[in-house]
Amino acid sequence: MATKVVYRNRWMTVREDRIVRPDQSEGIYGFLEKPDFAVVIPAERDGFHLVEEYRYPIGARTWSFPQGSFPDRRAVDPERLGRAELAEETGLLARTMTPLGFLHGAHGTSDQGFTVFLATGLTPGAPSREPEEQDMVHRLVSRAEFCRMVRTGLITDSSTLAAYGLLLMYEQD
Repeated sequence: MATKVVYRNRWMTVREDRIVRPDQSEGIYGFLEKPDFAVVIPAERDGFHLVEEYRYPIGARTWSFPQGSFPDRRAVDPERLGRAELAEETGLLARTMTPLGFLHGAHGTSDQGFTVFLATGLTPGAPSREPEEQDMVHRLVSRAEFCRMVRTGLITDSSTLAAYGLLLMYEQD
């Protein structure tokens, strides 16, 4: 049926489609088109490197694994994207990037998905953050502290928690 772009910028498109449901009734389905992103679990010494930043939509600072996508809705190789985001946000370079899986974060409202990587063999370096990330903080936390941060609401990012779930499954194999 018909598609209408309601809004577009270099990071996203809001689209409204006219649809026909299984019962043949017509309707409208609005959703967000965004490029896929990468989530990186930088692991060493039985812990993880996390980043903390202010997230405008929720009006709060929160911790997460490094993650992101390229501007202008560019599709790129997920590992290349993961390496770029890791270096940009933390300065870390990874010898090994192990893919853990691909997930959709909000499949009822967006087409965006994300690939999760386990980054090991880490070498420190200087971050190269975007203007929006200037207030970003980076630190290494133990697994026990990571779990406490989730329980106390310091980590609320669903892609970070989903990535951790994929890591636990990977470690069980």
